[in-house]
Amino acid sequence: MTDTIETLEFSTDDGVGTRARMGLIVLQTDQTIEHEFAQILGADKNVALYAARIPNAMEVSPDALRQMAIDLPRTAALLPAQFGFDVLGYACTSGATMIGEDRVDSLIREVHPQAKTTNPISASKAALAALGLKRIALVTPYPVDVTLEMQANLQAAGYETTAVATFGQSDDFTVARISDDSILQAVKQIGARDDCEGVFVSCTSLRALQVIPQAEVVLGKPVISSNQALAWHMMRLSGLKTGLTNAGRLFATQLT
Repeated sequence: MTDTIETLEFSTDDGVGTRARMGLIVLQTDQTIEHEFAQILGADKNVALYAARIPNAMEVSPDALRQMAIDLPRTAALLPAQFGFDVLGYACTSGATMIGEDRVDSLIREVHPQAKTTNPISASKAALAALGLKRIALVTPYPVDVTLEMQANLQAAGYETTAVATFGQSDDFTVARISDDSILQAVKQIGARDDCEGVFVSCTSLRALQVIPQAEVVLGKPVISSNQALAWHMMRLSGLKTGLTNAGRLFATQLT
C-alpha cells in the first residue's frame, strides 16, 4: 500500500451534447418515451438528452393531470440550468392540454429562462403544420372526458378532427401495455377514412413509434405520435436537421 497519492493533470472540453442539449420532463408512470427517444436520437454523443421524472397519479383524469402544474418548476429544477439546455420538453400530451401550453412554458421558464420549451400537443400541432395537414383522425388511449379536451384543443388551433377513437383507459400502466398490433390496427381502421389527411396518435405511454412506417405505407398518409412529434420538435428547436428514415414522414420536414 502506497503512502502517497499522485495528483493527475487534466484538461477539459465541452463534454457531451456539443450539437444540442435537451432536457425531458417525464411522467413518473411513463414506461415508453425514453425507449422511443433513444431509438430516434441514436448514440450521437454530440446530442445529449437528460431526463427528470415528475410525480403523477397512475389514474388519468383531468384533475390529476392539472395537479402536475404544482410540481413542474420543482422537476424542471432537477435539470441543472448550468447544463445550458437548448430546449426542454414536458412529456405529457394530456397534461399539457389540461394545464395549458402557455402555462407549461411559463412554469418551465421560471427555472430555465433561456431555453426553448415544448410539449407533445404543441409539438404535434407544429408537426401537423409542417406536414400541411388540416383534417385528421385522432387516436387516444384516454377516458372520454380527456379525449374530448384534446379534440377541443386541436379544433381551437384550426385542425378538424374528422374521426376520433379511444382505447378508453384511465390506468397509465395498462396504456403502456397496449400492444403494437392493437395500435397499428386502430391507426389503420380510423385512418382509412377518405375525409382525413393523416392520423395523430396521442399519448407518450403508447408504443406507437415502431408502427408508424408500416401504417403510413398502408394508408398512404402521414401518421404522427406524441413521442415522435416531441422528439422531432425538440430536435428542430435545437437546430438539428437530421432526417431519419425509419421514424415516419415527419422527419423529412422542417418547422414552418
